[in-house]
Amino acid sequence: MQASTITNFSKPILLCEFLDEKRWLLVDAQTTIRYVDPKSMETLGGFKVNIEHSNATSQAIAFSADGTYFATISSDARESRLYDTKAKKAIARVQRHQGEVSCVAIDPRQKYMFSGGEDGRTFVIDIQSGQLALTLPHHADTINAIAFSSNGDWVATASYDKTISLFHLALMTPKHKLKGHSKAVMKVLFLDKGRLLSIDKQNSAIIWDVKHDRILCRLQGIHDDVSDVLYYEKYSLLFVATKLGYVIVFDMKSYQLVSRKYIKLGASITTLAFDERTEQLLIATDSGEVLVYELFYGEEENRKYLQEQNYAKIERSLHTNPLLRYKESYNLFGDIWEKSLEKARELLESGDTKSAQKLLEPFMEIGAKKKTAQELFTSYKEFPKFIALVEQNKIALAYSMANSNPLYKKSQLYASLESNWKKSLALAHKYALDPKEGIEKARDVLSPYRGVSEKTKLIQELMSQASVYKRFRTSLAQKDFVIVFSLVKQHPFLKEFSDYDALVAYADSLYIQANRYLSADETHLALKLLRILKLFPDFTQEANDTISFIELKQKFFNAIESKDSVLAYTLLDTHEELLDTPDGMKLQKVWNEDVVDAYFYATQGNIEGIEKTLVAYKQISSKYRYIATLIAWCYMVQLENAMREKQEMKTIENGIKKFVLQFGLQDQIMSFYELFIQEYPDSKLKLETMPHGVLKMWKPSMIVKSILD
Repeated sequence: MQASTITNFSKPILLCEFLDEKRWLLVDAQTTIRYVDPKSMETLGGFKVNIEHSNATSQAIAFSADGTYFATISSDARESRLYDTKAKKAIARVQRHQGEVSCVAIDPRQKYMFSGGEDGRTFVIDIQSGQLALTLPHHADTINAIAFSSNGDWVATASYDKTISLFHLALMTPKHKLKGHSKAVMKVLFLDKGRLLSIDKQNSAIIWDVKHDRILCRLQGIHDDVSDVLYYEKYSLLFVATKLGYVIVFDMKSYQLVSRKYIKLGASITTLAFDERTEQLLIATDSGEVLVYELFYGEEENRKYLQEQNYAKIERSLHTNPLLRYKESYNLFGDIWEKSLEKARELLESGDTKSAQKLLEPFMEIGAKKKTAQELFTSYKEFPKFIALVEQNKIALAYSMANSNPLYKKSQLYASLESNWKKSLALAHKYALDPKEGIEKARDVLSPYRGVSEKTKLIQELMSQASVYKRFRTSLAQKDFVIVFSLVKQHPFLKEFSDYDALVAYADSLYIQANRYLSADETHLALKLLRILKLFPDFTQEANDTISFIELKQKFFNAIESKDSVLAYTLLDTHEELLDTPDGMKLQKVWNEDVVDAYFYATQGNIEGIEKTLVAYKQISSKYRYIATLIAWCYMVQLENAMREKQEMKTIENGIKKFVLQFGLQDQIMSFYELFIQEYPDSKLKLETMPHGVLKMWKPSMIVKSILD
């Protein structure tokens, strides 16, 4: 792959982001911020912050989605800073880490700046106020990476302690840590469908199911230190950049390696970025290069080759760009091949070998397809013999020949063999139900199939278990599907009957009709069909899941209709899938707007303002953790104001005791305590000896107007 554009800068580029169709954002190792034209790559403007990042890492700098704010680690790594890009100045600093700052991040909703450090702590700063809002669960070692889900609800932190910590920002609640790596976790990235990618120091990559805290897959094929990762959801493609200059690509539907060397550069890659609008990939290196690649370079040529029936060139294009297999031209080529192969097989069945050869001729320059075509022609050389055996009613020999030539099983002739077998079997069963002379008649009907190995067992079961078939048909007529599938499980020969085929077709029709009802919002009718469908083993899980979701949505809708906000929010907070419903989005918007107002009051130390704003949520237990975080923040503002105003030592000591009693030994109070002891050295207050509460036990009834009273 050749880059379409290469631009050189004097310093390594640590961050590339697509802001809009007119601007790319580039940040170098000296925190020089450039806005670049996407077409020409010419600099449109920018400014310098002059913070040197000697340890080039993609998470030393982070920008908000709209480019309004950015976070960075200081040159000495002793603090992290939050900047306003319009004012071009720092608006907040985090100086609380015990050791160096290791990474920074800004969430997708642009509410928080995150600062992770060598001390295993992650401090969360409210962007609007610049104040500490909360801290994430501690790690035992350095925080190496921070990632967010696309909706901003979840944040993940990866650490040297070999674990990944998950925290639900919308509910302010931690989840269990993910443990599956044997080395330090260096990278973490949220994918779609509730999945998370993590990569450790030994380049072991794990795909997690976040909802169920389980490993879905371990990716194979990464043999170099990873510098950055990028996911393209439209095509389910994962790009992995390495320090040796490789870009590795994985298909995240199959979890298979697409290309070990999609791109190979001579310098270490520092970061990746993507413009979905133009389907361009940006790669920055530690030598200061920024390279732009057309992700699907060659697609236009493939369209021409398709029209010209130059299929060999389409296949060869994958050697240059393996991602072309995900584009329309290659998919059409695949369809043409499958249809041509099927048509050639039909021609060979009719004895027209020349027409079949002519049809497949355009594919004969393609190695794999040439081999398939040759195997087809070789197999069908003896097809006339197969025809003769069928015509002579030498059934056992015909089946034996089909087993030796599996392609024959796709022929119409073989289909007619199977059709006759099912008719004979059905007739034999009818005779077998006759207690007098039925068995003998059944044997006569099935006599042509003696010697057919795959039929012998079924014939034997028929003769000995005619009563089973009778019970099967009776249960089927009564639509007692529990007994029907119980019998099928115990006696697989029942699957050979046309009755079973009809049963499968019935299940398919139920499934199709149920989905039609769901699309038309006819949930009552859909539920009726789904309750039947869940009795069919192949549909049980999906039917049960769909029924549960319908019932959940109905319960949620009823709660909203009856204005039961407690139940509505509780359901919304405990079932994320409801966030995608119109009612869920509307309800969440109200909560988000109220939280913004409550945050404003928290920054002022105004408890009454918070209570007034969030009064409707005081009975919703799923919101307690979030409310507690706001109240705790508000109390911290009161304590900081008191110390700034140099109030009496006992007053502040009393506030510290009350805070710890309500919320426990939070990072905020521990950091404040250290400053308090510096300001009031005569204090005998000891945090570790005082009674302390637990945040998860906090309730709104514990709110007081001032923590100092």
